[in-house]
Amino acid sequence: MAPRRTTRSTADQETVNATTVTNAQLQAMINQGVTAALAARDALRSTNGDDSHNSKTGVRRMERATCECTYTDFLKCQPLPFKGTEGVASLSQWKLEMELWDLKVKGTDLASYTQRYQELALLCGRMFFEESDKIEKYVGGLPDMIHGSVLASKPKTMQEAIEIATELMDKKLRTFAERETASKRKFENTSRNTQNQQQHSNIRQNTGRVYTAAFGEKKQ
Repeated sequence: MAPRRTTRSTADQETVNATTVTNAQLQAMINQGVTAALAARDALRSTNGDDSHNSKTGVRRMERATCECTYTDFLKCQPLPFKGTEGVASLSQWKLEMELWDLKVKGTDLASYTQRYQELALLCGRMFFEESDKIEKYVGGLPDMIHGSVLASKPKTMQEAIEIATELMDKKLRTFAERETASKRKFENTSRNTQNQQQHSNIRQNTGRVYTAAFGEKKQ
């Protein structure tokens, strides 16, 4: 059988068909890429909320306002408890931070509270972005008897807050001591007066008995 002869028109047609298929596939890939890029851009806008320009793409994006999140705000979100898988160092740090945030004055022992607070604040410095945060936490652990007064004084530094708290606590303790002394003195005076009155009453009763006895003997 004689070999099949391919005419030029047939070869050109096959080339055209092959080229057409390749271009269609390429166009489909381009369309998919553009669609994916647009979707990613929209997702980025929705997530970031930007309103600035990207220097690389020139695409305008929305700048989201920065919102400061303090450790107090973090605790309000009720974070999950420490799981114990983070390592010894992280566990120790976590315990110190929890101790610091739960620290309060026990009774009227302000000196011990202040000393421990300063130690923990030094070890957990990352928890305080500003001096005011440290002051706010210190004042928050003070007893009700001086908390309001220290807060109203609006201390600017930790040292100032400590000095104000110490002065107010000393005044309160002196007042308590004076009241206790006065109350004790009053009680002692009352007891003494009662005892004296009892003695006088006994004397009068004894005198009355003597008079009665003497009068009875005279009658006889």
